[in-house]
Amino acid sequence: MTVGIIGGGVGGLMTALYLSNQGYEVTIYEKSDKLGGRLAFVRHGEYRIDEGPTIVLLPEMFLELLQKAGVDTTSLRLLRCDPLYSMHFPDGSTYTKYADALEQQKEISRLFPRDTGGFKRFLTEGKQRFHIGMDAFLSKSFSESKDFWTFSNIRKLLQLKPYQSVAQLMKGYFSDERLQQAYALQSLYIGGNPYQVPAMYSLVSFSEHEHGVYYLQGGYASLIPLLEKTLRERGVTIHLSTSVEKVLTKDGNVTGVRASGQETHHSAVVFNGEMPHLPELLPEVPARKFTPSSSCYLLYFGLNKTYLEQPVHNYLMGPDFKGHMNAVFQTKELPKEPSIYIFNPSVVDPTLAPSGHSVLYVLVPVPAGSDVAWNDVDEWREGIIDRLEMNGYEGLRDHTEWMEIRTPETAKQEGYFQGGNFGIAPILGQSGVFRPQAKPTKIHNLYATGASTHPGGGIPIVMQGAYLTADAIVGDFPIKGGQSNERQTSVPTL
Repeated sequence: MTVGIIGGGVGGLMTALYLSNQGYEVTIYEKSDKLGGRLAFVRHGEYRIDEGPTIVLLPEMFLELLQKAGVDTTSLRLLRCDPLYSMHFPDGSTYTKYADALEQQKEISRLFPRDTGGFKRFLTEGKQRFHIGMDAFLSKSFSESKDFWTFSNIRKLLQLKPYQSVAQLMKGYFSDERLQQAYALQSLYIGGNPYQVPAMYSLVSFSEHEHGVYYLQGGYASLIPLLEKTLRERGVTIHLSTSVEKVLTKDGNVTGVRASGQETHHSAVVFNGEMPHLPELLPEVPARKFTPSSSCYLLYFGLNKTYLEQPVHNYLMGPDFKGHMNAVFQTKELPKEPSIYIFNPSVVDPTLAPSGHSVLYVLVPVPAGSDVAWNDVDEWREGIIDRLEMNGYEGLRDHTEWMEIRTPETAKQEGYFQGGNFGIAPILGQSGVFRPQAKPTKIHNLYATGASTHPGGGIPIVMQGAYLTADAIVGDFPIKGGQSNERQTSVPTL
């Protein structure tokens, strides 16, 4: 029983780990010269900083999924961020999120006394929605749509209020627009518009308080060498710099792949890539129109100082957050005064830069699939840096020894759908049963994993999706006498 996996992103690596841990023979085909996909470092000399994801959410789930794949997690050190982060608003106010619920209530009482009751309701009802969402939807695959459309599921789905957007849901808790933004913007973590994505994605902002915000020592991308080492020790074959040109089929069954001109037989094939690109490898797949997630304009800095007074995570909110989101998701224009996310990991991790130096990561949500000329936005970029210098990062230009820029065009060149950085968008028509599943088509022996498949984006959630994909393969191709008879589709208990 051999399984070929197209793509060595986190979804592909975790699928390979789950399967190899149960005795399956696995081969990974990765077009890049390294594994990891979005989990990678940007490097310059002794400077190193995460290229993509930076915030570790659902830490218990993250570790337990690795352990279920047989990965030794003893070398991983998760640092809890407390405060979680601060949000600076144009009126001069700063709202800080804390790990401790009582400390958080004090902060809300200080800034938003009318919304203290709303915050308590948000936590209470959020806990109920979280467990409904995890148990009923995130822990299951819906390759057969009838498995989704049950009376029980519909009742639970209505409790998650999919007919509301996250932003609308937050209006029911908070009267102050700043708080509404503070608990809706987390939709951007998975590339979604807070004014459009279903309210069930409010689970992300609730989880920050319930489970905390963490930093993985050494950087999120430091996870990849551990996964690769584990795979190689198990004898998994890894082909780097190897593009798959076609998925081979016969009589409606996948039979293998053609990669770098060579055909290889596999009993099953897993596609770990952008789902809109699957028809390029398999023309039998019916064409479907997808909506891309948002993209990012990213600035990476190497500095000759450390901004010790600033937290690991920081937000500079723009004067018109809704207008920013409209520019990103509707009009597809360059946002004028956007909200900005700043990642300052050197305050807790001195290994990322030479002694006395630091790294900084700046992200601005921008549109995917736009006509913006990203090589011609110098004035706009300098305006971003001006705002940083005026809001806690004084002298940033003078302290910069290295800067690198990545744009939606960079993401598009690397194969991300329309330059979106988070797979397909988490809109209602691309969520739950409507999102590509572990078995994405009626073609037998074809499977899928990654941010563009159910249950969606975010590293722990992608890892859970990989578990669902591996579980589907185990169910279709059980190994006699192996661990595959001990199937369990639930997510780890949180």
